[in-house]
Parts: sequence; structure tokens; C-alpha cells
Amino acid sequence: MQNIGKEPIITVENLTAGYGDNIIFKNVSFRVMKGEILVILGGSGCGKSTLLKHMFGLYRPKAGRVLINGIDAATENPEELDGIRRNIGVLFQSGALFGSMTLMENVSLPLEEYTDLSSEDIGRIVRMKLAMVNLSGFENHLPSELSGGMKKRAGLARAMALDPKVLFFDEPSAGLDPVTSAELDILMKRINAGLGTTMVVVTHELDSIFAIAHRVVMLDRDAKGIIAEGTPQELKESSTDRRVINFFNRIPAAAGAEDQRA
Repeated sequence: MQNIGKEPIITVENLTAGYGDNIIFKNVSFRVMKGEILVILGGSGCGKSTLLKHMFGLYRPKAGRVLINGIDAATENPEELDGIRRNIGVLFQSGALFGSMTLMENVSLPLEEYTDLSSEDIGRIVRMKLAMVNLSGFENHLPSELSGGMKKRAGLARAMALDPKVLFFDEPSAGLDPVTSAELDILMKRINAGLGTTMVVVTHELDSIFAIAHRVVMLDRDAKGIIAEGTPQELKESSTDRRVINFFNRIPAAAGAEDQRA
């Protein structure tokens, strides 16, 4: 926890999101501190990925706002938008690599778009980023030639290309076996500890939550908002909210209701 700053790098203020007349969550507020790994968790359909996509500006909120270093993530000001995009990286659930491009070409894309570096300098940076995620020697491989875990790590290398202050992860362990998932957790912790990179992670994997999270916020579909916030250990051991207890102890809702009646 020593790398976590005292100032927020992200502030979510009274955020309301939905599709048409369907409200997914409303009046959601919390902060993400510099250097923190914050996990967004909750049951299916609670809006975890929707919240994440609002946080890095992919979606526009119905109400409220998200500030990244004091700038509205939904800004339409070209200079502010460029500044935000340079300072964040996103690892989507699928990895979102371009199948017709090599890893070298995929990871080069942000550098080509946002910098004036020479091709030689870009090549050096790309090789360094691939080495950071244990993919040295795979520069000329296509995504189709990689395992699922390698694709995730390649996507992470691209997300880190511009040395972002914040990395966003949408279900990073999805589709991975337990060992590969644990290796990705270790890699994320190493990057956070070594570079001080702030991370916001959406996941429902309990093992990953306890392995990486400094703090969590828990959403609930019926409440349409946050029902708990704290460390994973605090929520598992001290919460009196049945929904939180069920989640952290893998208790089906029906079984939890029977226990409560008993």
C-alpha cells in the first residue's frame, strides 16, 4: 500500500448511466487514488463494464461526470481529450488485437498516433513493452499464433505503450485457466508496484480480487448503485449485508435467504 497517494487521480461524481429508458445505475460516486488498484465487482448485470467504459470516456453519462486528473472524461475539447488518451490505457476483455497485424505493429499503433518518434525509437519501445509482459521474441507473431494468456499480455503491452498513469482492465481473467490467470495477476501487481500505475479492474473472480485489489467497490443490480466499499478482507469478514456476504462466500441467493430465515 506504500505506493498509494493521498490525492485522487479519478473522481466519479453522481454518475448515472443507462440505455434508453433503462437505468443501469444512478448517483454513483467514489474516488480512485494515485497508485491504487481498485476493483469494481458485483453480480451479473450490475453494470460493472458499463461503469468502466464511462470512466475512460467511451460512453457518455446520463448525469454526473468522471474526472481524470481534473478533466471530464466525456470532454469534447480536442486538447483535453488528447491529454486524457495519452494518460490512460485499456485492456479489453478480448485483448482487442488486430488479427492481420503482428504484435510489433499492434503495440506500435498508439506510439504512431500520439508521438513523432522515429520508427527506430518506436521499435525499441515496443520491444521493451513486450519484454515487460514476458513476450520477448514474439514481435513478428500474429495474434492467431498466440495462446489466450499471451494475447492478454500483448494487449497489456499495447495499453502500456504511452506509459499511461492509469490502466483500465475489463475482465482480464476471462477465458483463462487458473494458472494463467494467476500469472496475469502477478504481472499486474508487478507493474503497479514497479511503475506506480493506477489500475481500475472489473472482475468477478474472487481469487483475483484477493490477489490484486487494494480496495473494491461493489455494485448491485437491484440497488442500481454501490452497496459496499472497502478492502476485500473487510467486506468478507465484517459486512452485514447479505448480498456482500453471499458474493464473497459464493453462496447462492436462495441459500442465503434460507440461512437468514433460519
